[in-house]
Amino acid sequence: MSTDNTADTRQVVQGKQTMTPSEAFVETLVANGVTDMFGIMGSAFMDAMDIFAPAGIRLIPVVHEQGAAHMADGYARVSGRHGTVIGQNGPGISNCVTGIAAAYWAHSPVVIVTPEAGTTGIGLGGFQECHQLPMFQEFTKYQGHVTHPARMAEYTGRCFDRAMSEMGPTQLNIPRDYFYGEIECEIPQPSRLDRGPGGTRTLDEAAALLAEAEFPVIVSGGGVVMADGVDACQALAERLGAPVVNSYQHNDSFPASHPLWCGPLGYQGSKAGMKLIAQADVVVALGTRLGPFGTLPQHGLDYWPKDAKIIQIDADHKMLGLVKKIAVGICGDAREAAEAITERLAGRELKCDASKGQRAELIASEKAAWERELDEWTHEKDPFSLDAIDEAAGETPFSGGEYLHPRQVLRELEKAMPEDVMVSTDIGNINAVAHSYLRFDRPRSFFAPMSFGNCGYALPTIIGAKVAAPERPAIAYAGDGAWGMSLMETMTAVRHNIPVTAVVFHNRQWGAEKKNQVEFYNRRFVAGELDNQSFAEIGRAMGAEGITVDRIEDVGPALKKAVDLQMNEGKTCILEIMCTRELGDPFRRDALKKPVRLLEKYQDYV
Repeated sequence: MSTDNTADTRQVVQGKQTMTPSEAFVETLVANGVTDMFGIMGSAFMDAMDIFAPAGIRLIPVVHEQGAAHMADGYARVSGRHGTVIGQNGPGISNCVTGIAAAYWAHSPVVIVTPEAGTTGIGLGGFQECHQLPMFQEFTKYQGHVTHPARMAEYTGRCFDRAMSEMGPTQLNIPRDYFYGEIECEIPQPSRLDRGPGGTRTLDEAAALLAEAEFPVIVSGGGVVMADGVDACQALAERLGAPVVNSYQHNDSFPASHPLWCGPLGYQGSKAGMKLIAQADVVVALGTRLGPFGTLPQHGLDYWPKDAKIIQIDADHKMLGLVKKIAVGICGDAREAAEAITERLAGRELKCDASKGQRAELIASEKAAWERELDEWTHEKDPFSLDAIDEAAGETPFSGGEYLHPRQVLRELEKAMPEDVMVSTDIGNINAVAHSYLRFDRPRSFFAPMSFGNCGYALPTIIGAKVAAPERPAIAYAGDGAWGMSLMETMTAVRHNIPVTAVVFHNRQWGAEKKNQVEFYNRRFVAGELDNQSFAEIGRAMGAEGITVDRIEDVGPALKKAVDLQMNEGKTCILEIMCTRELGDPFRRDALKKPVRLLEKYQDYV
């Protein structure tokens, strides 16, 4: 699973030995390859923290613990290894809940270490006391609570093992007085599962179904990335001549330069991919749970093929058939399953072989049409521009430039992207539109908040990714609303020499929610306006570089300059782009309805 090839030369103590619980904790971290942790120092774990440095562990202090959890998530998603976060008991730990929830939906092997109030004071309402296990119950795959100092290494090792085997966050809860004393223990060696391709019967059924398919389509999901299975997915696609679409917010699960790549499904995804999968008679859902938000109608297209037979492959058997009715369910590793199916199809006559050339032409045609539409899509089909409303109300554009259309900006950013880039996106309207413009040829390159959809995700996540892969360019996208929740982590990047580039789309509004007020509430705008200062200037005040862009021809050069500052001068840069208030499709068309008012006093509010 890991893509990190750095040799870890640290020695772990062998055999049963006498040590302190703090030493047992730290030695188990070393055994699991932990070199970096994110968090804020605290007295609850200071005895262990005191020996982090001699053990070869760097604690990276953050501004807010939610950022630490997101950094651990980004670190795990790039490296394929554990991301680790720690904080002070009580408020330090509760601050992490949102970040751990995001990691849960990204299937990231994050271990959160939660020191808690001491055993002699629990239940007395002492300082920073709270029940820390229930907080994370919904968002962790396993919760280990150290019940005795002698079991410190046991529970620590199990949390790391379960994070990898269960593909998600785990919690290690430690009473703060259990770091002290003298114990005799042996440091457990990490245990890693060999998952395998799945059952012989279901693999045979999948191959038989594909042999009869006339228009197979592959949905390549996050499980493909986690299994290092992109090459296996590509081989299967080439054998079938099948178009490949990315599952929602997994734009890095298939190389965008490949002729069979057709772009992402879901909100603001690829029309080409949607039109092609609509013709499928067999869908291979490889490493994806087919989440409902990633298969909703979009661009006016109800594209999901209602009569297609679905072959779903997932390492978690509980996901098989959960969202969509399936014909074949394979519980297995995405890479190994794809390889096993490809082997079964080798030398076999397939119905779809006869139309390979025709499908290749159709794929190329649909993709070209979509690219032309993206090139020409410089305004939303909204007869009443929000900027026109502002102008009618007397609001004038800022002096010295112009507001830029988000789609034009995203196209220019796409053109200027460096090779081997890593990009994180926050939640929000422009960030969602960016799904159509973000293309990657390497896995472990794209990070989004997934189904949890929380603001404040992008910047800290890309900082964590940069720690794991300092040789790669790292770029975060955020709207001005989400940026306000995370911009303070700019100080973390500057303080600890973790240079990243942040692109802030400054459009002075909560765009995604405001679009709902356009579509459903007759443009009655409530609480959606953001009167912001210059984010470039705020960035400079924090010690970063800051660039404000207000001309379309400057977008690409500004991004290239910011990346050059990052890679060659080690500087973090805030790239503030002044955008119009144009809005994309409603973000939650699935969840809202035209209002009904029954009381007379509210009759005008329909």
